[in-house]
Amino acid sequence: MENRSKRWPVLIILGFSCLAFISLSLIPILGGLFNSSESVNGNPALTASAEQTRLEEEERGYQLVVDREPENQTALQGLFETRAKLIQLGARQPKDLIDPLSRLKDLNPDQPDYAVLLAQTHQQAGDREAAATAYREVLDRQPGNTNALQGLVALFLAENRASAAEELLQSTLAAAKATAEPAVDTTAVQLILGDVYIEQQKYSEALAIYNSLIQLDGQDFRPLVGKAVALRAQGNEAEAKPLFASAEKIAPAQFKDQIRQLASQPGQSELSPRPAAP
Repeated sequence: MENRSKRWPVLIILGFSCLAFISLSLIPILGGLFNSSESVNGNPALTASAEQTRLEEEERGYQLVVDREPENQTALQGLFETRAKLIQLGARQPKDLIDPLSRLKDLNPDQPDYAVLLAQTHQQAGDREAAATAYREVLDRQPGNTNALQGLVALFLAENRASAAEELLQSTLAAAKATAEPAVDTTAVQLILGDVYIEQQKYSEALAIYNSLIQLDGQDFRPLVGKAVALRAQGNEAEAKPLFASAEKIAPAQFKDQIRQLASQPGQSELSPRPAAP
């Protein structure tokens, strides 16, 4: 339980360690997909039951089209989005997204975002092996794909395999340096590696990464947040707070609330009180 409670700030940082988020039109549906049971329709007059009935009718319609035209991407995406909304209502399971996503991935081999989404869905469905395979398929083609790296690292952390995450990221950085591969966002990879170091309580290594990145670009809010998290994990709340404030000041608007939420959390000593002396 202690590991889980300490891990959530790291996973929040993973959430904005890279700004190259998936941009497919279907992605907004996923905002609260696996965590929300609220109605997807803001009209209070439309009950959840009526909304479920409407969505199930849409689902049947899209499924009929897909049965006739297995490669109809409009119908496949519609089927995916409709089932995603039904998941929010508790009427479907993550595994119900796998078939349309698998087809979309196969039909769009040059769009790795579908493969990343499929991996995330496998993970939510409880099939971590399939999730890892899907992430690695993306990385075999694009070793620097930050979405796939981020997803696989999060999977490793969920399995308490921080050392495997560290090895993956270090090998990615080494390969990028050896080949001068411009497609690898080495800053994002280093940020994620810093998070993994925090997970392993390797605070000096994490701080070395964050300090280096802060010197490299003083207008990048991400290493400031990472450094604040590392300092807080060591119990140094006094130094962490101004870093959170500085990060919030320069961060894009869409990240400010996350930073404020993270900064408002209790310090390490409050999260994990030391046992009383005998």
